Amino acid sequence: MNTVPTSSFTFLKSLHKNNHRDWMTEHKKEYQASEKALKAFYADIQSGLNEDDEIEKLKVFRINRDVRFSKDKTPYNVHRSVSFSRAGAHRRGGYYLRLEPGGKSVVAGGFFSPEPKDLLRIRTEFQMDSSDIRDILAESAFAKAYGGKFDAWDPVKTAPKGFSKEDPNIDLIRLKNFVVTHSFTDAEVHAPDFGAKVVHHFKLLRPFFDYMSDVLTTDLNGVSLLE
Repeated sequence: MNTVPTSSFTFLKSLHKNNHRDWMTEHKKEYQASEKALKAFYADIQSGLNEDDEIEKLKVFRINRDVRFSKDKTPYNVHRSVSFSRAGAHRRGGYYLRLEPGGKSVVAGGFFSPEPKDLLRIRTEFQMDSSDIRDILAESAFAKAYGGKFDAWDPVKTAPKGFSKEDPNIDLIRLKNFVVTHSFTDAEVHAPDFGAKVVHHFKLLRPFFDYMSDVLTTDLNGVSLLE
């Protein structure tokens, strides 16, 4: 399996210190060499996922930042990110990898900002019975990798409309995103087995994805919405 070369992080560290177009123009060849190496690495991750899943699309996020609505006008991201989309309406959930120097590299997976219909369906499922998702989060290998809980950023302050703040599952119902993450050190990123670790962590997400796929493709009576 291909690796993440140290030169890629050397380039990103230099970009962090020189985040302007003139510098990027002068170092275009370094950027292109880094992207070529990283794309080969991403392709290997996709192949590993396809061993027991079906990836429809690999998306490499642009290095150019969208600065239209940001106070930070630096033109470039100082990380490289890629997502892997699962194929078919019956497969829900997405895999995400972010590579960034300084111990900020992460793998992540789940459901980011679900559309309102899906969000209501998830919350209603958790209101009815949260035992399955709690078992998945608490499973030993999953909990070791992902901390045993969702990354709870920007939850509803009390309770979403139609739900009680006294509900025993309000900790889950309040969430707007259902995502887990795992961080890697720079040394881990550049190690020969990093690709295998990424695939391993992604594969740990499958019970979570399978459960949520079942929830999002059935009604509250368990009848498929895809037929």
